[in-house]
Amino acid sequence: MDDSPGPRVAVVGAGPAGFYAAEAVLRSHETATVDIIDRLPTPYGLVRFGVAPDHQKMKVVTRLYERTLKDPRTRYLGNVTYGRDLNLEDLRRHYHAVVFAVGAATDRRLGVEGEDLEGSLSATDFVAWYNGHPDAADHDFASLLAGAREAVVIGNGNVAIDVTRVLAKSVEELAATDIADHALEALSGSGIERVTIVGRRGPAEAKFTTKELRELGELENADVEVRAAEMTLSPASRAAADADVTTGKNVEVLTAFSEQPKLGKPRTVALRFQLQPVGLVGDGKVSAVVFERTRLEDVDGQVRAVSTGEHETLPAQLVLKSVGYTGLPLPDLPFDERRGVVPNEAGRVLDAPGGTPLPGLYVAGWIKRGASGVIGTNKADAMESVAALVEDLAAESGRSAQASGGDRTAAAVDHLLLTRGVDAFSSEDWFDLDAEEVAAGEAAGRPRVKTVRLQEMIATARRRRGG
Repeated sequence: MDDSPGPRVAVVGAGPAGFYAAEAVLRSHETATVDIIDRLPTPYGLVRFGVAPDHQKMKVVTRLYERTLKDPRTRYLGNVTYGRDLNLEDLRRHYHAVVFAVGAATDRRLGVEGEDLEGSLSATDFVAWYNGHPDAADHDFASLLAGAREAVVIGNGNVAIDVTRVLAKSVEELAATDIADHALEALSGSGIERVTIVGRRGPAEAKFTTKELRELGELENADVEVRAAEMTLSPASRAAADADVTTGKNVEVLTAFSEQPKLGKPRTVALRFQLQPVGLVGDGKVSAVVFERTRLEDVDGQVRAVSTGEHETLPAQLVLKSVGYTGLPLPDLPFDERRGVVPNEAGRVLDAPGGTPLPGLYVAGWIKRGASGVIGTNKADAMESVAALVEDLAAESGRSAQASGGDRTAAAVDHLLLTRGVDAFSSEDWFDLDAEEVAAGEAAGRPRVKTVRLQEMIATARRRRGG
């Protein structure tokens, strides 16, 4: 990428929000250049490491991101960690504006006794493990799966359905996907016979998309079980089902599940409602989850789950928690602890919640708005942030605020990384690795065979460079 007379923008985070932000910058400013920076060598973030391996159609969006990577005004700097390899002062010195699009990096906790027993894990860790995220490649899910008969998944969103589907499917079904090899081997030794998805509110309040919910009824390897008694809706829930198309369809699908007979498949997927976890029990390892039954009440137009004092215990040797995500503080940036986001107004970073904008700094995606929406939601979100960025550049506020002592050239960034011993992973490096993965997949009848360790990713790039 040749240095342009236009503004240089850094986008920190190479997931959907980051790519939509980069695309918006390129479209909105004809002379701007963009460096997309990510701590991992591989781009695409949630699409590579979050989307379920049996949902290949959802990964087609990476073709759009690939176009952005191939734009001559874009560079990819993978294997570069913000806060370690580059700090905020560096970014201010070498770029006119910075967009942070780092997502929501951690799960929310249940906050109940026994939550940290062996066998109790976040669904996010499980997803990262079976999708080949380098941070999770060495997690020992194999022994947990081999020793478990019953799994409980706490949460009523699409991630809960994704992990349930992976637990319930046969190895033969999963072998046709891009699931990580280590996960496929571990799942071949799984002893799971029953997976129970549990929500604290009712079926009308579940956050599933209808397509994902229907897929449970199409599992070749598992029957679906819903209790008819738990399909009774309160007036407020019934009103919600009547008013919202997705809610209404979800209730229809769940009702159909409650009426269909079991076919004697090897595994069972059960969906339970109005159960609030109050504790996990076990002697060092989780053996069961204690729930309190809830009653649904309409409070100020919202359906709330209220405790009843009635308890039910579900056996479980594996518990996956999927109750939402929250952002983590970023070095040298303000943080709203209550909301788990960087405080901002329409994407402009504020010095505190409700405070004053910090010139030249912006956010997009989950670190901006919180963990909500689907992949496509990030496009409009990023466009809003970039509109603010471009407006500020036009007004010279973004550029002049950071004008002193800066060397805003690609060469300056490269030199800085070189002096710090950082082996940045370029777009060309990624395209070579991508080609190797796809070729390995074709040979095995799969979409791709993922490289899951950082050292192996870097080695691929060095082979191409002849180093």
